[in-house]
Amino acid sequence: MKKPALSFLVITGLLLTVSFRNISITTRPSPGHLAANTHNSSDTVLFPEEKHFKNIQQLTFGGDNAEAYWSYDSKFLIFQRNNPKEGVNCDQIFIGKVPQKPGDKFEYKMVSNGKGRTTCSFFTKDSKHIIYASTYLGADTCPPVPDRSKYGNKYIWALYPDFDIFMADLNGKIIKQLTHSKGYDAEGTLSPDGTKMIYTSVKGGDIDLYIMDLKTGKEKQITNTLGYDGGAWFSPDGKKIIWRASRPKTEAEIKEYKDLLAENLVAPINMEIFVANADGTNAHQVTHFGQANWAPAFFPDSKRIIFASNHEYERGFPFNLYSINEDGTNLQKITHEKIFDAFPMFSPSGKKLVFCSNRNNGDAHGINIFIADWVE
Repeated sequence: MKKPALSFLVITGLLLTVSFRNISITTRPSPGHLAANTHNSSDTVLFPEEKHFKNIQQLTFGGDNAEAYWSYDSKFLIFQRNNPKEGVNCDQIFIGKVPQKPGDKFEYKMVSNGKGRTTCSFFTKDSKHIIYASTYLGADTCPPVPDRSKYGNKYIWALYPDFDIFMADLNGKIIKQLTHSKGYDAEGTLSPDGTKMIYTSVKGGDIDLYIMDLKTGKEKQITNTLGYDGGAWFSPDGKKIIWRASRPKTEAEIKEYKDLLAENLVAPINMEIFVANADGTNAHQVTHFGQANWAPAFFPDSKRIIFASNHEYERGFPFNLYSINEDGTNLQKITHEKIFDAFPMFSPSGKKLVFCSNRNNGDAHGINIFIADWVE
């Protein structure tokens, strides 16, 4: 959903390349491992400066858990997870009921079919169905990750051509295939009324955003500027969309982008946050920070924005959460430790925030899911 998602594999690739300037966490490769010099300075679920969080709770323990998103009724979370120790060798989709009181265990089950790689999941309006992207029609096995040594060891994300978006029930039964184009289709999320899906596709020759009417199947391409456009969301009032984008400018950047795209690959560089009207008009850039600004979502007021970024750190790590106004003013830092925080999403009521982090992991590898009451 928020499309490709960021996973720790992304972080690993970024850390291995000191000059890395990107992260693709919306498609979601699976969260990888942090380099030795990025381990947590302490084990805790809440750091002193994090004044916006109250009653924070860690929901998962172990494995790589990312892109956790609320159901419309706020009762469930859907997320992607991998853990080779449990036989889940590449990302699969899981759902779990949100604990109602402190001490309640977060119990979850896999709802994807366990075949291929999955990514970008989201609940439908009735909270009885889900959408997600999968490569399973191409092969039952996990598709190979790109060999980064061929590209100067910079982080490369695969646009697996077998990715298509499906709708399933909560028992995992696929009831409908939503996309059928040749090439990558993923990163789908739904409008507040549940009638439209915004997603990323290469069907037009570039990596662009499309909006599909779920009832009729009719769709419209809403971005057409060279560069990667993905991880898009509708605003809570349904009037706007927000996404992350790369915009290669120089001749060398454009050549690299096109050469990689021809191989079904992308290396998002200098991703920034963009906003537009829900029909794609009045598109404008919100951030101008450089490096990786991604995983954006609107606050419940449909005006402010929450996002993840590494722009304060030249070496590309850590990643913290920030808020900003749509006009690019009033930047505020929400999380403050030298760790990885990303994938924020407010509950439909606006009272809670879910996010993913490698805090409180005992210096182990992987990321987990956290929820907290939001304090203004």
